[in-house]
Amino acid sequence: MTDKRAKLELTDEGKVARVFLADPRPNILDLAMMQDLTEILDGLADRRDLVAVVLGAEGPNFSFGASVPEHLPDQIGRALTGLHGLIGRLLELPAPTIAAVRGQCLGGGLELVLACDLILAEETASLGVPEIKLGVFPPAASALLPLRLGSGRAAALILTGTTWTGTEAAAAGLVTRLALDGDLDSALNAWLGHEFLHRSPVGLLHAARAVRRSSQRAVAEQLPELERQYLDELMAEPDAVEGIRAFLDKREPQWSTGGRG
Repeated sequence: MTDKRAKLELTDEGKVARVFLADPRPNILDLAMMQDLTEILDGLADRRDLVAVVLGAEGPNFSFGASVPEHLPDQIGRALTGLHGLIGRLLELPAPTIAAVRGQCLGGGLELVLACDLILAEETASLGVPEIKLGVFPPAASALLPLRLGSGRAAALILTGTTWTGTEAAAAGLVTRLALDGDLDSALNAWLGHEFLHRSPVGLLHAARAVRRSSQRAVAEQLPELERQYLDELMAEPDAVEGIRAFLDKREPQWSTGGRG
């Protein structure tokens, strides 16, 4: 039996479910990781006694993102389906969801975070969707980032592949609350104690449902179209495969126009 790549811990007398990405590679969202996360989230779907679900990670980095090899044509369909299914499950959990972010939080890792209601990040965290550097784009971030940032700032992240520090992401409205470098756990515990542990689970459930409506609508209506664009149109272009293979080969991509990445 293989080690699990995601873990669940119930704390605060069972009121808080803490879900951890737990793969030392670090925390690559491959199919195995996504299967483990799916099982955990499915197990929380009916837990009406929870006041919060925390999505965090073991190690110094939240996640380097999705598995690049699984973005080659023979696996990308399964990879997108798995990630987008996880996002849908996060948006249906029966309690507020808090992403706790330290270190690198990139690509598919950030897309998972975007499905959470609130984001706590250390000041020195690094958040971004660098997929454009591989000649592709992030479908889920394309649907969810504009809801948090507006179309202009969302476009800046997606089209340039830049990353923001936790401080910069907070200033832009992406991160809800900042923690000092190295202080993520204590900041999270303080936030839970001040704002969630004494609240009604039923009240929080309905409040979470209410504030998620726009995100759920985007995932239900826009994300399937973006996924089809990615699989049927983008993956038919040579640049999409070239960007992935160049990354795996540790070389500069040779785009179809003859330019260099």
